[in-house]
Amino acid sequence: MKKNPAASGFSWGGRETRFFYELTPDSILDAVEEFGLHCTGRCLALNSMENRVLEVEIESDSGEVSQVVAKFYRPGRWSEEQILDEHDFLFDLQDNELTVVAPLRDPDGESLRMMNGVEIWFAVFPRVGGRNPDELSDHQLERVGRLLARVHNTGAQVRESSRLTLNAESYGRESLAYLQESGALPSDIRRDYSRLVEEICDLAGPIFESVSRQRVHGDCHLGNLLWRMDSPYLVDFDDTVMGPCVQDIWLLTPGRDEEALRQRRVLIEGYETMREFDRRELALVEPLRALRYIHFSAWVAKRWQDPAFPRAFPHFAEKNYWREQLMDLEESLGLMQTGGES
Repeated sequence: MKKNPAASGFSWGGRETRFFYELTPDSILDAVEEFGLHCTGRCLALNSMENRVLEVEIESDSGEVSQVVAKFYRPGRWSEEQILDEHDFLFDLQDNELTVVAPLRDPDGESLRMMNGVEIWFAVFPRVGGRNPDELSDHQLERVGRLLARVHNTGAQVRESSRLTLNAESYGRESLAYLQESGALPSDIRRDYSRLVEEICDLAGPIFESVSRQRVHGDCHLGNLLWRMDSPYLVDFDDTVMGPCVQDIWLLTPGRDEEALRQRRVLIEGYETMREFDRRELALVEPLRALRYIHFSAWVAKRWQDPAFPRAFPHFAEKNYWREQLMDLEESLGLMQTGGES
């Protein structure tokens, strides 16, 4: 049965949501011109589920043509303050000469603007070319480890942020509550799924409390790493959180097998040439993996009314998806209970 998992929940205010779903090239180009850039009329949609991201061709006063990336933030996800905190983190990293892609500023010095007539925030970024590596050599792992250490050194300079705090409550119990209230969980799976999430959160909670938190990338997988001119670049800080540093480390080396564990050690060795790593955080790898499963399911459920999501995740409303989720969570819980190697 194809049920709408988000039927009873997440509403952003109909007008903004409908406008976001139906953003047209004309409205996008108008917004970029309001930012102070002259568009040639060419634009290309880029791969992004959460926001609407497009490559836009612009022309300088001298007639030189180049490209920028316009990012339109999904209404209702982040507040203005939270988006600006993302931008501030990027500007701090840029000021420290780190290889990240920070937003451009308009003629008034602002990095974030609202579209005319509708409450949708957008920003414009320089276009940076590069390739997403399928895997990293040991040399590259060391390079990325050093980059992450410097990112975290900068992240630690700000103690408070309006960004979400990554812990068992925000990624686990709050996600579970949404899945329960929205009707996304099939009735015959609801009890077992809820029990597993609660047990995982009970075990993870004390570990989160034992380690420090700070600004981290939050979604630091290989898809958000570019290799450009023999240097690693981190992109897409949209999921910046206040969380443990290991969140950025395990996502780059997510496997459980011996090779993945070896690669993680190599990455940490590179990291520790620039910054001390609290190895107690390694106990969070499996909890973070489980919480990512739970948070992802809630993320899809909250956006099911977006026409792009049923097309991208056709199995989400089927029982097989939830049975696989149960198996994944049971495996993670078992490893957490036995202290499996991380």
